[in-house]
Amino acid sequence: MPDKPSAPRLPSRAEITEVIGFMPLIANFFDKARADMPAEHSASFTEHNLTSRHGAVCVQLVPAESLSVGELAGRMGLALSTVSELVGDLDRAGWVSRQPDPANRRRTLVALQPQWREHMETFVARRAEPLLAAMATLTPEQRAGFAAGLQAWAHEIRHWRD
Repeated sequence: MPDKPSAPRLPSRAEITEVIGFMPLIANFFDKARADMPAEHSASFTEHNLTSRHGAVCVQLVPAESLSVGELAGRMGLALSTVSELVGDLDRAGWVSRQPDPANRRRTLVALQPQWREHMETFVARRAEPLLAAMATLTPEQRAGFAAGLQAWAHEIRHWRD
């Protein structure tokens, strides 16, 4: 008989007050991401059944001219096959282009299509504004701790209930 999973631990009052109680506010912010998209951007995402995971690929491409599928997978902490599927969807929707890497023909480079780059830059700037403002109030040590905490949390979420 398989072992029953252990019941989740009820957070302490301090954990709820200091951290967990803010999660609904953060979730609400992310739920409203579609409303912050330019109309053309949102219409394209809807038309092509693109999701926030597809948007996360586009966000990673904003600061880069192009990235390999493997680099995207590493940055996003997702399986190569998952990112390849997301990139394929984005390519079919006209959001990205895929080209062989001239330095290594076995690698595929992914780039945002020029007509979507400005949309994504505007979207990322708008959505990053509250986080960047909050980060600006922190000391370098606090920023490093905050970033480490977000990375650890993202890692746990990725592997939660696998």
